[in-house]
Amino acid sequence: MIPFLDLQAQYLSIKPDIEKAVLGVLDSGQFVLGEAVESFERSFADYCGTRHCVALNTGTSALHLALLASGIGPGDEVITVPMTFAATVGAIFYVGAKPVLVDIDPLTWTMDPDGIEAAITPWTRAIMPVHLHGQMADMAPIREIASRHGLIVIEDAAQAHGAEYQGRRAGAVGNVGCFSFYPGKNLGACGEGGALTTDDDDVARTARMLRDWGQSSKYHHALKGYNYRMDGIQGAVLSVKMRHIEAWTRARQELAAEYTRMLEGTGIQTPSVPAGQTHVFHVYAVLVQGRDEIRTRMESAGIATNIHYPVPVHLQPAYAELSSGPGSFPVAEAVARNTLSLPLYPELGFDQVATVAKTLAELLEAVA
Repeated sequence: MIPFLDLQAQYLSIKPDIEKAVLGVLDSGQFVLGEAVESFERSFADYCGTRHCVALNTGTSALHLALLASGIGPGDEVITVPMTFAATVGAIFYVGAKPVLVDIDPLTWTMDPDGIEAAITPWTRAIMPVHLHGQMADMAPIREIASRHGLIVIEDAAQAHGAEYQGRRAGAVGNVGCFSFYPGKNLGACGEGGALTTDDDDVARTARMLRDWGQSSKYHHALKGYNYRMDGIQGAVLSVKMRHIEAWTRARQELAAEYTRMLEGTGIQTPSVPAGQTHVFHVYAVLVQGRDEIRTRMESAGIATNIHYPVPVHLQPAYAELSSGPGSFPVAEAVARNTLSLPLYPELGFDQVATVAKTLAELLEAVA
């Protein structure tokens, strides 16, 4: 069986360092925030190329606080996309704002800048592009539109640790960047974790207060805040993994390149990476006709796959108010019907990639 993801393989490769770091936190007694978290914040801010990193308990909290710290609230509108995890729009609802959706580009599957202008209203306050699967959205036109209309840009970079756009990393191109360190991410904690990155001193200061019950100092509550603090153990684990992220990213890119080479000429749409961008392949997704049958047959052949995401946000019952139903965002809907995520993680072997690609190509031909 070829698993879709193997977190144990990564852990075993760095087990002594992880255990030493965790025991260090236990010995220190700094279980919430503390030096381990501060050390991680410094290293991740430096990695992203921002002045600030505010470590949090989840990526959803990062989105929530990015919006709050940017002054977005009830009556405001935030433009984003339907091809994303529900947390993107969920965080917008958290602050009382309204998500406004635009469709995605048919090649990159990220926000289509051509749809933004028509979505802007007098109540629009921000644009929240989603860096899907590990590739950044087309940020130059997004930033230009935002600048022209006086809008804030908040990057949902939950899947894009280290991805680059014209030489700048995810989390450093918009006004604020939001990351998740859920265990399966390219940089994953041993549990939940998230972070907000920014060059804006006021946003960082506000977010730091909001994550800790709005305290400006101990027992002095300047704002109505939340308990969004990162655990010391997660900060320590992430600091260890920061030492490996560059090598892990290169491995992902090399494996993805092999998938793309082997699937060339099969009629399968593989990830498109525009010039001036680097894809970090949190997910290697392809578009195939008859996806559900292909997936079932892959499973029977001993190959685990996944789907990111089978139902776009606007067709989820919880968020049906965001559209007029099927057909509202045809590109996102077509991608959702046909997307299939293949096994990809740094410890995956090239022989396993070859098996997956060969099996997929043969099955596609068989069911055609």
